[in-house]
Amino acid sequence: MAQGKRKLPRDYMKLAIEVMQKSKMEKRVDKSSPYVGAVLVFPDGTTDTACRGEFRDGDHAEYTLLDKKNRAKDLSGCWLFATLEPCAPGSRNAPKIPCSERIVNARISEVWFGIEDPDPKVDHGGINHLIEKGIKVHQFDGDLHKIIEDVNKEFLKGAYKRKKEAIETKLKPTDKLNEQAANTDFSDLSKTALQKFLDESGSKLKVGSEALTKELLQMELVEKDKKSGTIIPTGNAILLFGEKPRLKFPQSSVKAKVAYGDGKTDVQSFDDALVLIPDLVEAWVKKVIPESFDRSKFQRNKVPAFPTEVIDEAIINAIIHRDYSIDGAKVQLEITPDKIVVKSPGKPVPPIKLEDLQGFTATSISRNKSLALVFNLMRYMEETEVGMETYREMRDKYKLPLPVITYVEPNLIVTFPRTPDAVRSLDDTDVLSQLNDEELAGYDFVKTRKAVTKREYAEHFNYPEKKAQRHLSELKKHGLITTEGKGPSTTYIYNPNV
Repeated sequence: MAQGKRKLPRDYMKLAIEVMQKSKMEKRVDKSSPYVGAVLVFPDGTTDTACRGEFRDGDHAEYTLLDKKNRAKDLSGCWLFATLEPCAPGSRNAPKIPCSERIVNARISEVWFGIEDPDPKVDHGGINHLIEKGIKVHQFDGDLHKIIEDVNKEFLKGAYKRKKEAIETKLKPTDKLNEQAANTDFSDLSKTALQKFLDESGSKLKVGSEALTKELLQMELVEKDKKSGTIIPTGNAILLFGEKPRLKFPQSSVKAKVAYGDGKTDVQSFDDALVLIPDLVEAWVKKVIPESFDRSKFQRNKVPAFPTEVIDEAIINAIIHRDYSIDGAKVQLEITPDKIVVKSPGKPVPPIKLEDLQGFTATSISRNKSLALVFNLMRYMEETEVGMETYREMRDKYKLPLPVITYVEPNLIVTFPRTPDAVRSLDDTDVLSQLNDEELAGYDFVKTRKAVTKREYAEHFNYPEKKAQRHLSELKKHGLITTEGKGPSTTYIYNPNV
């Protein structure tokens, strides 16, 4: 990201939200239009803005900004911030040009969007088009999403309704998961798994009821064959609630292994419906973790008991966000005396990048939206930030090092070190091996805060300012942090490139 004279991206996210509030609503009864704000940032740091309907009812913010306000300018290398995903190819009637195509034509280099547009004519299609055309795409910071969603409640309500209607009327899809689920019917779903979903989501519906079938239809988990009227489970339904999901999806199980401190190992396979697996894994983890310390290396009182809720969240995220099209690749949980590892098949879902996960700034763009919806309704997860808040809390809440996130084909790997020595062993650069335990904790603190002052560092650890300065100087010497400003106002900034 070439910043040059431009401010930090978050400043423009906030500006886009301010501009969004000025949107002028269309006078139409068929649907609510969205509030949208857009900000164009030139390489020299100057900006221009537009909101929806600024000059004329219905005009998209991006169209007003790029075509009406800056049509005669060279926009190569500009940044664009929009509070809503730009509309996708095929979503507008000719001669109107969708905003995602307009952005590509303008040679914008990077785009930040606030929230996805769930309308079935868009629904991640605008994002995909930008990425396919080589534009770098990012999402607004997670804490800003709710502001945008609250302002757009009526629009989002209508968009989700249109999505459900599109689901109910379309033919059975031919994607790979549904092809694998062929020749199944409603009887292949587990009553136990369905009841678990109803219980955890607080639903009063009954297993086998017409009302439940209708709800599953709206959630795109079952479909009605247009010719026979038969209710057919989708691939997602077999994964979530299947009586024997591995018969159709051998890759759907979770494999777990623990290596005890005495050299013994134990292996477990969880092959049930996905909604049942988290509780089964949790019970197994609670049984094996207390015995998984290596007593020859660690004194029990120096190694905090690892919180099972962190493993639960990591497993749930792996189940929800993994790539189920990768045959033979399973979610894996490995527990050893010095670390806990969760492997999830598949690369991060665009526009999320590996560095977003490594810096704990990733927002939730799910590869498997139906799975994410079900687990959210069951209150097993939040739909934002893919566990980032839990991971950021590791040091402060649990007195444990931050997890290390890597990608080794075909798995996204989240490693939870249980000791400072384990952190050092995971560092390919050997930089962390030159830090003592207190300095490692300090590095984690700066990493989760992104930028701190000496005073904030000292207050957090209850250190004298001279000791805080020594730590920060050591981190800077190794390139782990950079500085901005001088004297007491100096800000120490996490360097993600190390």
